[in-house]
Amino acid sequence: MAVHNPSRLRRAVGFVAFRLVPFILIVAILWAALGVIQAYIRRIGEQVEAERRTAIYPLTATVLAPTLMSPNAKDVRLVSFAKFSSGQNEKSNFDPLPTATPFIVAQAFATNTPRAPELLTTNTSEAPLEATPAATQVPVITLEATRPLPTVMFLGDPDPGQVDVTAIPTRVEPIDRHGYDLFNVLLLGSDGEITNDGYVRTDTMIILSINRTTGTVGMLSLPRDLFVYIPAWRMARINQTYARGQSGGWSDGTFELMRQMLLYNFGINVHYYAMIDLSGFKEIIDTIGGVDVTVDCAIEDLPLVGAEVPSMARKVNEDGYYALDVGAYQLSGAEALWYARSRYNSTDFDRGRRQQQILRAIWRKTRDTGELANLPQLWGQVTQVVDTNLGFEDMLGLLPIALNLNPGAIENFALTRTYHTLPWQTPDGDYVQLPLYDTLRPLLEDFYQPPTESQLVVEGAQIRVLNGTTNADWDRVAADRLGWSGLNAIANGAADRTDYVDSVLIDYTGQSKGSSRDEIASILNIKPENIMVTPNPDRQVDFEVILGSSYNSCTFAVLPVGESEE
Repeated sequence: MAVHNPSRLRRAVGFVAFRLVPFILIVAILWAALGVIQAYIRRIGEQVEAERRTAIYPLTATVLAPTLMSPNAKDVRLVSFAKFSSGQNEKSNFDPLPTATPFIVAQAFATNTPRAPELLTTNTSEAPLEATPAATQVPVITLEATRPLPTVMFLGDPDPGQVDVTAIPTRVEPIDRHGYDLFNVLLLGSDGEITNDGYVRTDTMIILSINRTTGTVGMLSLPRDLFVYIPAWRMARINQTYARGQSGGWSDGTFELMRQMLLYNFGINVHYYAMIDLSGFKEIIDTIGGVDVTVDCAIEDLPLVGAEVPSMARKVNEDGYYALDVGAYQLSGAEALWYARSRYNSTDFDRGRRQQQILRAIWRKTRDTGELANLPQLWGQVTQVVDTNLGFEDMLGLLPIALNLNPGAIENFALTRTYHTLPWQTPDGDYVQLPLYDTLRPLLEDFYQPPTESQLVVEGAQIRVLNGTTNADWDRVAADRLGWSGLNAIANGAADRTDYVDSVLIDYTGQSKGSSRDEIASILNIKPENIMVTPNPDRQVDFEVILGSSYNSCTFAVLPVGESEE
């Protein structure tokens, strides 16, 4: 009887099924487990590092002084970051370095290409700032430098023969940084969860420019109806750029197309992005317990999808419109969303201003409550609701600036309709805004510059605001309105009486040159005949404002309640 041996094929199948496959599965499981363990160890290391650094953040108040040099200076004393040594005695904390080395890269366009350090001069003729004398023993601390800024590759220009609904603008030259170390983040708000059409439109676009040389911040809002050239495509609304990028073909996803679009049309290079949807916006604000907002222009609108009309708003008519009058309010996440998105009696231009106002309110609330200092521990939760390519190390490097920032160091920029833009209707009947580059260019250049020394002198004036009416919180509204323009104002409650009709401005300095008097009067709409100059060498404040019932500081593109542009 013949004995049949298994065929080679059957032996091969048996080997694969019972030996090779189990072996591969075991190796895959071990490899995955190793990855999980490494990720866990890395996360624990980040947590330990974050906790170590958190303790030193409050001590960085003097770290961010700008490095300045006078043309005639014989020597330059610099405030710089002292190097942290893990071997130091914790009880002694950190000793200020007797000699500091500047770490400034002066370049017109930041990339990850190393440049030789250069001393930086200011754009003013003011005398140089000097470091705090070593005798004061103020701790000067550093955090390790963040990773190099990403290098951008410029795309080619459009085909000269390309025909579009309007002329394609030529590429804008990059804005000169004047040697400042700028860290630019594109903040995006998407409405994808309520449109349900498969596309993400970024109706909120704010460029956050952090000047790491001077410790100042600029915010620039771009209206969604700007009609721009989207590289490798065509002319379109700016809020369609992200959706176009979703079609693929970009090395860094949709952000790369956003970056190229901003470079081409505005000469601004953004390094990173952070995008949030409506639910994430509400969640962040609710997590910090709401935000405090002062309303200087009454806002009117219907209830909005995904948002809530503020509980303090009043019903205007039977058509379902509500108005949030001038005053100070604490808003929940859903209420803040209504305030930030509303535009029935305003415009996209003013909506950008209110969105910046909400960002300032979030920063102020998290700073005052200590939540900002806990950001390293909360970073994992933040990235669950915020889509961003910012890394943990980037956040750590920027945190000292955010903790030591004061409201006067935040400058807000917005385009003005018919001055920076030209209203235009496309052949399809869409109403859009064409950028006017002759007037827009100076705004963009100003956006890249920190406050000048003369500005800082004017903005350093102490202003006391009193409420001379029966309207609640008007002193807070006016003080915040002045603060929005970088002035140092404090709401001080009720005046000596509540029957003032016209607002009054009292100047206790008696100065004319370099005075904030005219700017205060302009912002608060105070008539010249109601300005009193009363020099007082023993003054507690430089200026005093008493608000009357005719007070109105709504100088933005907002119509009175009951009127609409639509």
